[in-house]
Amino acid sequence: MSSNNMADPRRLNRILRYKPPSTETNPTLEDPTPDYMNLLGMIFSMCGLMLKLKWCAWIAVYCSFISFANSRSSEDTKQMMSSFMLSISAVVMSYLQNPQPMSPPW
Repeated sequence: MSSNNMADPRRLNRILRYKPPSTETNPTLEDPTPDYMNLLGMIFSMCGLMLKLKWCAWIAVYCSFISFANSRSSEDTKQMMSSFMLSISAVVMSYLQNPQPMSPPW
C-alpha cells in the first residue's frame, strides 16, 4: 500500500475545488434561453387557448419543457410551473373542445 502511494504522481496540495464563475462579476455568462422559452411558451399557450390551435398548444408544452430543462435551481420555480400548467391547460382545452386528431397546419 505504501509503495502505491510513492508511485502516485498527484500532489494533494495542488488540488483545487471547481467554483463556477459568478454572474455578478460577468453578466454575459447568464444564459437567457430559459427566459425566452418561458415567454414563447406563454405566447403559444395563449394562442392555443384563444385561437383553438392545437399545434400552438403543443409547441407551448415543448417550450415549457425546454425552459424547465435549461433553468438553474436558483431561478423562480413558480413562474416556470405556471407556464407549464398554462401550456398543459391549453392542450387539454383544445382537445376538450375538438377531440379529433390534430390536422397539419399546412
